[in-house]
Amino acid sequence: MSDPLRFEESGDELRDEEYPDCCNDDDLAETVSCPECGAVVYEDAQQCPVCGTYIIHRADVFAGRPAWWIVLAVLGVLAIIVALAVW
Repeated sequence: MSDPLRFEESGDELRDEEYPDCCNDDDLAETVSCPECGAVVYEDAQQCPVCGTYIIHRADVFAGRPAWWIVLAVLGVLAIIVALAVW
């Protein structure tokens, strides 16, 4: 009796480059660096798997920006408001 899961001849095996794993989303996941140790972790991770530091995700647009960048952004918004008011 033959096993239906066995290949008939050597060389009939599937190669990864011919049939890649369709359900492996690990390659598409975004990564960031841990602020403490610099290890690469997934973007949605709560804690670094290397050092254990909790990763805080901030939604603030101005977080980590230098003061000149914030001033430039505010001046840009004011310039747009003035241009729309004059128009």
